[in-house]
Amino acid sequence: MEQTSPDNSFIDQSETQMRKGMLVYCVLLLCKDGKVYSSQIINRLHQAELIVVEGTLYPLLSRLARDGLLGYEWRESEQGPPRKYYWLTDEGKVLLDKLQQTYHRLHASIKTLEKGNA
Repeated sequence: MEQTSPDNSFIDQSETQMRKGMLVYCVLLLCKDGKVYSSQIINRLHQAELIVVEGTLYPLLSRLARDGLLGYEWRESEQGPPRKYYWLTDEGKVLLDKLQQTYHRLHASIKTLEKGNA
């Protein structure tokens, strides 16, 4: 009996869900070292092969700021309109620490499962 390969749409959907689940953590990581603006965040995510579009990022940044996890300020730009810069608040630093711990626990659990019963 011939085994069929997994459905590509299922793989794509699974990858999308995993990326969405990690996006808050990734954005907080990018804001932890100081003030960054949205284009820098998008570029850094792209460099890490985590493709995110503005339509996904901007609402997330707004929500994180509204929830008190990111601070922001507008700065004039020499190359166009003013830019909105983001940074971690104290609450954001606490959340980042908790998410980091959670990520490392999950990563260790997955590595254990990948090793199998050997």
